[in-house]
Amino acid sequence: MEKNNSSEGMDLPWGSEWSKKFVTNVGLITSSDGAEDNIMSSEWTHHVSYSPGIIAVCIKKTNTTHDNILKTKEFGVSLASQDQNILAYVAGTNSGKDLNKISVLKEPGFKFFKAEKINALLVEGASLHLECKVWKSIELPERTIFLGLVVERHSVPDKTSLIYHSNKFWKFGQEIEKPSEQEMKKINEAVEKNKK
Repeated sequence: MEKNNSSEGMDLPWGSEWSKKFVTNVGLITSSDGAEDNIMSSEWTHHVSYSPGIIAVCIKKTNTTHDNILKTKEFGVSLASQDQNILAYVAGTNSGKDLNKISVLKEPGFKFFKAEKINALLVEGASLHLECKVWKSIELPERTIFLGLVVERHSVPDKTSLIYHSNKFWKFGQEIEKPSEQEMKKINEAVEKNKK
């Protein structure tokens, strides 16, 4: 039920005209319960600190990945590359409670490799590979934000990340240039004039 009392906050439901305005990447979050490896797609995968490197992932409490991270206090992050839309779709639309998603993804030829400092797999061909240990967690009503301290990073391949927007996958398109030198001069003059 959508809340509309301002003291309670309002919902921004999945697929709504509001939530579809956000643009994110596709995080492939890997974990293990010690017996079986798992993967899920997470649009809420964000780089939130440079030094130290910290990654935030927001995971639904009913997901296998949530249980695995609570148990092991670690997770892998591979950012899906533009040619991994099928992998991202399979990882995001199936539950690890019902299916061994790693085995399913290996059948059409997707490959994984063992992380070095955590017990999880990473996705070959992704645009980025990071290994994280849980630094802090923040409880939300339906989800938990896990803040992962990067404990290992792997060389960055020459791959471009997949984009998720309006419930669809996208590729990067035309670059929009930053303001020109002349425009920046006007902005800087306005900044100087309006300093407190």
